Amino acid sequence: MGEEELHQLIRGCIKQDRKCQKMLYKAFYGFSMGICLRYAGNRDEAAEVMNQGFFKVFTHIESYDISRPFKAWLGKIMMNVSIDFYRANLKMAYTEDLDSAEHLSDGDMVDRNLNYEDLLKMVQQLPQAYRTVFNLYAIEGYSHEEIGAMLNIHAGTSKSNLHKARQKLKQMILKSESSAGNTKYNDGMNYSPIVAINTIDVRGVFLNKGFRE
Repeated sequence: MGEEELHQLIRGCIKQDRKCQKMLYKAFYGFSMGICLRYAGNRDEAAEVMNQGFFKVFTHIESYDISRPFKAWLGKIMMNVSIDFYRANLKMAYTEDLDSAEHLSDGDMVDRNLNYEDLLKMVQQLPQAYRTVFNLYAIEGYSHEEIGAMLNIHAGTSKSNLHKARQKLKQMILKSESSAGNTKYNDGMNYSPIVAINTIDVRGVFLNKGFRE
């Protein structure tokens, strides 16, 4: 979609033109659903959150600054609505020991060969608290201090939940490889096929799907 066409749709949405709203929804459905799927436990929840997000888009679209990328503005709304949804509807169990969390490494644990669909399914299986922190840190790029402020938790708790998320993802990857008969894991050796890579590599699995510019 070209910039002029997009701006025409936005102007129509400001006037509450139903046709323009429908066209904007359709144009950015995949982009928005992709963000919500990462925070939701399943597709039905993601669809519910996404529709709440589009409601906010259409009721606040006059505040959009056309000098900024529309996807960035839309993506921020979808992320915030996703966080609000879980804050309002689910209990997020941030119960980790803050002192023990301070020494945790920021290295991400993930299989280099893991594709988007596999990683998405595994992230969706994480407990809500771990999934939210993992998304905000490893995908969105927020610091633990920023996550703490957003979720009303300590930065150490954010670190601890991220560590737990990585460990659970590691276990799921190992289980998946073992089931497929492709793992090199040897119970008699302290060896794992999971390698530590930079956060940007984890982000790339998702962002290459068009989640964020």
